[in-house]
Amino acid sequence: MSLTTDPVTGLRIFEDALNRMLSEPRTSRPWSPAVDIFETENEIVLKADVPAVDPKDIDIEVQNQTLTVKGQRHFEKSDNAKGYHRIERSYGSFVRSFAVPATVDTEKVGADYKNGVLTISLPKKEAAKPRQVKIQTVAN
Repeated sequence: MSLTTDPVTGLRIFEDALNRMLSEPRTSRPWSPAVDIFETENEIVLKADVPAVDPKDIDIEVQNQTLTVKGQRHFEKSDNAKGYHRIERSYGSFVRSFAVPATVDTEKVGADYKNGVLTISLPKKEAAKPRQVKIQTVAN
């Protein structure tokens, strides 16, 4: 009997493939958190979506005018969590790198994490901040 005419064999092959797919998450599929970058008068702000990533698993480094954010989201395998029908979220390590303008004071970079969003503040150097210039009037 061929696989196409034997529904039991076809079902077994499908079940084996499904079990292999669901037994472990796809950690080999790379993932990259979405990032928004905006600028204010005093700083450049980077916001990255990193839900379910423990802040202890995030590393932020500024070197040679490059900001690098590394991290890892772990798959929480639990004996009580059997019966997954689908695993679409990516797990594993990520790395994002961004060019930092020379106007940023890299000694004062700060970061915080709230509700799955990592916010990195890149303050501008004083010389880079806009300043108002008064026009001097000269009497004729």
